[in-house]
Amino acid sequence: MSRPTSTSAQSILLQLTNSPSLASSRSRKRTARESHKNSAVAQKLYGIKAKLHHAKRHAEKVQLKKTLKAHDERNVKQSDDSAAKQGALPTYLLDREGQRDAKALSSSIKERRKDKAAKYSVPLPKVRGIAEEEMFKVIKTGSKKSKSWKRMVNKATFVGEGFTRKPVKMERFIRPMALRYKKANVTHRE
Repeated sequence: MSRPTSTSAQSILLQLTNSPSLASSRSRKRTARESHKNSAVAQKLYGIKAKLHHAKRHAEKVQLKKTLKAHDERNVKQSDDSAAKQGALPTYLLDREGQRDAKALSSSIKERRKDKAAKYSVPLPKVRGIAEEEMFKVIKTGSKKSKSWKRMVNKATFVGEGFTRKPVKMERFIRPMALRYKKANVTHRE
């Protein structure tokens, strides 16, 4: 039995790595390992990072459950009482007429919600958005002026009647007195 030369071995390796079945198996293995890696990371984390990671995972699970529930309810048939008319109906129309599927029901509910939201919507898309650099000025704090988590507001801001400042050490957004307004003129069509 002769041993393959290095060039033939390289060509065989090249063919294997370029094959689509190998690529699909790699992606399958990667997705299979992913849950184990996530679990290991979740066990090692502690403190605020653990809280943030848990919140992210929880949000993902909730979203997944919602999509699964919506998918299950999409084709469910429900009896519709409003479809019953006076007089007898033929048997071939009975099961067709008196049902509405859940998809149509959910879309009608969504339409109603949109109409209600449109009633109270304010024409804000006409107003130009303000960039964060334009709105805030970075304030450096600390003895060496190395911390830069505080922001000073450059534009006029509405604060309301019962506004009280946070303690100076904890205050992230500093609103200067001259730029605070207790009353705001808001125009609305209704």
